[in-house]
Amino acid sequence: MDMQIDNIELLFLNLDDYQELKVAMVAAYTTMPNSYWKEHHIQSLIEKFPEGQVVIKINQQVAGCALSIIVEDEQFEDQHTYRAITADYSFDTHTADGNLLYGIDVFIKPEFRGLRLGRRLYDYRKELCEKLNLKGIAFGGRIPNYHKYAEELTPKEYIAKVRRREIHDPVLNFQISNDFHPVKILKGYLEGDEASNEFAVLMEWDNIYYEKPSRKAQTQKKIVRLGLIQWQMRPYQHIEDLMRQAEYFIDAVAGYRSDFALFPEFFNAPLMAENNHLSEPAAIRELAQHTEGIVQKLSELSISYNINIISGSMPEIKDDRLYNVGYLCKRDGSIERYEKLHVTPDEAKVWGLQGGSHIQAFDTDCGKIGILICYDVEFPELSRLLAAEGMDILFVPFLTDTQNGYSRVKNCAQARAIENECYVAIAGSVGNLPNVHNMDIQFAQSMVFTPCDFAFPTNGIKAEATPNTEMILIADVDIDLLRELHEFGAVRNLQDRREDIYELRKK
Repeated sequence: MDMQIDNIELLFLNLDDYQELKVAMVAAYTTMPNSYWKEHHIQSLIEKFPEGQVVIKINQQVAGCALSIIVEDEQFEDQHTYRAITADYSFDTHTADGNLLYGIDVFIKPEFRGLRLGRRLYDYRKELCEKLNLKGIAFGGRIPNYHKYAEELTPKEYIAKVRRREIHDPVLNFQISNDFHPVKILKGYLEGDEASNEFAVLMEWDNIYYEKPSRKAQTQKKIVRLGLIQWQMRPYQHIEDLMRQAEYFIDAVAGYRSDFALFPEFFNAPLMAENNHLSEPAAIRELAQHTEGIVQKLSELSISYNINIISGSMPEIKDDRLYNVGYLCKRDGSIERYEKLHVTPDEAKVWGLQGGSHIQAFDTDCGKIGILICYDVEFPELSRLLAAEGMDILFVPFLTDTQNGYSRVKNCAQARAIENECYVAIAGSVGNLPNVHNMDIQFAQSMVFTPCDFAFPTNGIKAEATPNTEMILIADVDIDLLRELHEFGAVRNLQDRREDIYELRKK
């Protein structure tokens, strides 16, 4: 266009704009004569839902408009028509208590097309949807080029070809490019729409920030603070000494208002020193006698310090078999158990450890989390199963003696963050235990990993501890950034899986 643009404004629609709006509607709908809203229609929309009616003005001239109402999603679950969803154009279907923004109309005056003004109107609707905490946006999208293919293609086939860019449909292509997805075909949707053969496509956009109203006083946190404990292995005479040190660190991370405290794998191993005269299998079985008491104490601390505690891991005897397990002690007093599924060759040979058989994601007041013990993080199937259950944060307590072993855990953990579009926190032990067989030395650098996209650190590392030094590491992670990544990331590892050619499932 040749017009000089001095200013562009997005404004609430005013009834004083009607005559100019009518001219714009007539110009926009040349294929549908007399298809424009009457003044009483616009007045009704403004009275019922003023925030939903906006215009774009260029140089104080109406260039485009978007009209919408709020409805209950149940109203359009089945086949519906434009006349029905608008209650015969009275808009009495609008309800402030609804949960879905329904698009009534969007149009741009022909001389202003090509300026991406439609995108501005759609973006406004999305922001309004988020502001009002609605589930999403829906509307019946016209397919104005369908009449050219109606004799050879069904509406479903036509849409498939449009999505594959084999057919150009200006309306449908635009809607898909603005993150709307087709849900179903609506037959007889808009009376008189001959270009679309009166078919329409129900298009939806999901609000990833939507929170279902709750009767509970608390809300799920969006910014989650992680407290990682890089634990120093040192001799302890009694279990009380070990738990005193554990409480010291819990107090420290809770003092920073952390939501989670993560301990390393086998953080209680120093207690094996008193049984060093026994064989390794016998010594670790003696250590297992302390597990129940430690879990009970950690649960008490989680309540008193108002923090979720991930116990790292400890040996446990069940049905006379030795397992490597851990416990999630929630601040509401509940306790969840997790198992190490893959034991290393050394753990099986020296201690006689058995691999567990149960894996699940856990619900917490900070969203769904997963926990994998050390070696398990090197098996990508496990974290993918957890991601399929909605995991946002993966915790990995580990114990490695050499830098080689640590590198395996670190590099695999970082890969899990990228491929599952989640946060991964790893915490290990440092120092040495000269009086405990098979636990001589430890190497660790605790870290928090992120996906690699624009909203995250370029190297995918949110925070890292000093290697081989006793300390705590505090890091905040934003759960909403994950939601944005899942929908709008430069790549979408979760969405783009080829489930048509492979699948992963638990037995």
